[in-house]
Amino acid sequence: MIKAIFFDFNGVIIDDELLQMKAYEDVLRDHGIALTKELYFSALGMDDITFLRSMFEQANKPLSEAVLAAAQSKKTGLHRKMIEDQLPLFPGVVTFLKATAREFSLGLVSMASTDEISYVLERANLTKLFSVFVMAGDVPVCKPAPDCYRSALEKLNEKLRSERLLPLLASECLAIEDSPPGIESARGAGMRTLGITNTVSESELRAVGADVVTPSLADWTADAVKLVYQ
Repeated sequence: MIKAIFFDFNGVIIDDELLQMKAYEDVLRDHGIALTKELYFSALGMDDITFLRSMFEQANKPLSEAVLAAAQSKKTGLHRKMIEDQLPLFPGVVTFLKATAREFSLGLVSMASTDEISYVLERANLTKLFSVFVMAGDVPVCKPAPDCYRSALEKLNEKLRSERLLPLLASECLAIEDSPPGIESARGAGMRTLGITNTVSESELRAVGADVVTPSLADWTADAVKLVYQ
């Protein structure tokens, strides 16, 4: 039985994968690097630092720590400006988050930066729904490595123990992901998975072992989670 749900952020809660790509395009163009859609989507699961280093390396461009920091800062600023007027949250996701928070422990597991995640969750009044957070910089490697989901479970179990509650097994946790690296990461940590086709196709998510695939969280309820993941 599922007792905790861990959510990815970009592509699951906020519909901003194309906005992220546009921000990266603008930043990389300043350095004479062309970003294609294929390159961007092949790097899903990476944090800003890892992605930028990868792009500079592929382009055989030198990258100092100062240039890296400036590029990351500019990308964050561009992304913030793009969502300033309206948060592009996916339909039904707020309702689903609030409903599941009443039935399960919730966590957020994303390679997005703390600044980007905090800005969106605070504006949408969603921060308090989550018991634990794992974000960029919290683990040494990005998805598809399982480290981020293992860390999230460790954090949640520490919290449960502090409340004198029994810790959870990985098999009692559901990860909701929109990308193959995310599904692989959660499966590597021993968790159940729900793939959502906001970013890639159903076949791509099933190919890496997603237990269930859905087109939208608007179709899901807390009872549906209990029924499907018995």
